[in-house]
Amino acid sequence: MHLHDTIAAISTPPGTGAIALLRLSGPKAEAIARAVSGSLPAAIPERTTVRGVFHDADGRIDDGLLTLFRGPRSYTGQDVAELAVHGSPYIQQRLMEALLAAGARLALPGEFTQRAFLNRKLDLSQAEAVADLIASQSAAQHRLALQQMRGGFGRRIEDLRQQLIDFAALIELELDFSEEDVEFAKRPELIALIGRITGICSELIESFRYGNAVRQGVPVAIVGAPNSGKSTLLNALLQEDRAIVSDIPGTTRDTVEETITIGGVLFRFIDTAGIRRTDDAVEKLGIERSYKKATDAAIVVLLGDASIMNEQAFALETALLRERIGEGPVIVPVLNKRDVAPMRAAGTLAISAKQGEGLMELKERFLALVNATAAPGDIVVTNARHVDALTKARQALIDARDAIEQGIGGELLAVDLRRAQQHLGEITGRITPDDLLGSIFGRFCIGK
Repeated sequence: MHLHDTIAAISTPPGTGAIALLRLSGPKAEAIARAVSGSLPAAIPERTTVRGVFHDADGRIDDGLLTLFRGPRSYTGQDVAELAVHGSPYIQQRLMEALLAAGARLALPGEFTQRAFLNRKLDLSQAEAVADLIASQSAAQHRLALQQMRGGFGRRIEDLRQQLIDFAALIELELDFSEEDVEFAKRPELIALIGRITGICSELIESFRYGNAVRQGVPVAIVGAPNSGKSTLLNALLQEDRAIVSDIPGTTRDTVEETITIGGVLFRFIDTAGIRRTDDAVEKLGIERSYKKATDAAIVVLLGDASIMNEQAFALETALLRERIGEGPVIVPVLNKRDVAPMRAAGTLAISAKQGEGLMELKERFLALVNATAAPGDIVVTNARHVDALTKARQALIDARDAIEQGIGGELLAVDLRRAQQHLGEITGRITPDDLLGSIFGRFCIGK
């Protein structure tokens, strides 16, 4: 990527609205905007919108508005020009061709935000939050993305990294005076610092359980015996006939997934094949998938049929499911068909999926479980890349602590501290390979 190029993109996809926005960023942004504009003042104040008559070699294209943002006080840190025109796809395409003919080139996906990162307008965690904000589908996703964009997470990481740098500098200084056997970095203070940073890394890693669930949608698997009402429950939650409902056991042989938002949180509900003993090879495959989905889910709704089950049988079924899927997912026992049989069990919700009874209480239970996993601090990690870097940084710090306790020389201790610094720096982009940048910004849309 060449920062001296002036790039152009349509920020509003063609045909999506009455107004379209074309953006330029680079040293020639104003000159190129003027080349396709008429009737402009000789001097345009920064952040002032003026009317322009946009044209190409063939004549007038449209009347619109031009706004200039001069670097470094712009999104990208460079001169930026924004041309607002009517939303016709023909107008947008023709004006874009005029901008390219005047000296701009098409922006790559995410190149505007990548320039903002390279010009230190955003750190890498904030830049990634821009993509999350664009992709947000719920209030919770939107809230977490905005929180990341404010930069609190990046500042916390850089503060930790700087503390390590300061101590590592003292270790390096000791190596320069190794023959004199001096100790500039007090080992008890370094152990205390490592303990604090390791604890913070652990808290941030733990917060990913909540952050990732909100970012990706909380997976909720609905499992139970055939004809317990799993598909009926899914349809009732969605308020539409998404899954096939039948009195014939084994109708659902594959998983059906749909998303809905409850209380601002996105949930991914998964209707699974009925669990029972069967000789049908295809149904067996569906049942194995049911267990796999339940194991991978954050919440598992175990649906029982109140018309045919007693409390002891349902408790046994819950215990068997827990044994099969492990301790990871939270199991929510739910007895269906309360309109037919009023049987209750301790700690169990009673609903009627067919009549829509008890669904509000079930939704409240889902929200309570999600909120219970929220991190106690004000910073939530939502990105798997960040978790990987934090995990590696924590391990490097543990290795450094072990080196101190074992009396290992300063050379190896310095290596461990540098490893921790590097992994923390990868989060904010202070230390970032070019191929990683390409992977991150390549997932953005063009024009952002």
